[in-house]
Amino acid sequence: MGRIVVQTEITNLFEEDRSIRCGMLVDTGAGALILPSAWKERLGRFKRSETVDLQLANQEVVRGEACWPVEVRIEGFRPVSNEVIFVDMESVGDHEYEPLLGYVILEQAQAAVDMLGHRLVPVRHIDMKQGSRRSPRRKVEPSNAPGGALRPPRPSPTTRATPGAGP
Repeated sequence: MGRIVVQTEITNLFEEDRSIRCGMLVDTGAGALILPSAWKERLGRFKRSETVDLQLANQEVVRGEACWPVEVRIEGFRPVSNEVIFVDMESVGDHEYEPLLGYVILEQAQAAVDMLGHRLVPVRHIDMKQGSRRSPRRKVEPSNAPGGALRPPRPSPTTRATPGAGP
């Protein structure tokens, strides 16, 4: 399988002059954006952070530090806000690391992996899964409610309700 590396910029949203631009390895087995702890200072101080446990592919559990909020800009895709997780990484060369870009960020940025072309491609729609009960698709219109809440259209006067057919 080929490797996909994409140019990405990560910016601390509370110190917007602090950012990192790097090539990130796309890893659909990882959920988050993972950077080496050695880079943490480059992003400055964070509004929030907490210690988290991460499970590696070999089942080993390691400690990391989740810090947020950050803006993540994958070249060619829409920017998203999320967190970054810093972990102790071994360098693959002289001070070279392999930061990981996981599937959560990819989905938020509407990016999918093209396995044949070894690249990221745009996704037209963000997934929105309904509950376990399957229901027919209904058109949704904005309401006059505060905040523009969405509501299904009202049935026309000629439409008759079928008992047991649902809402």
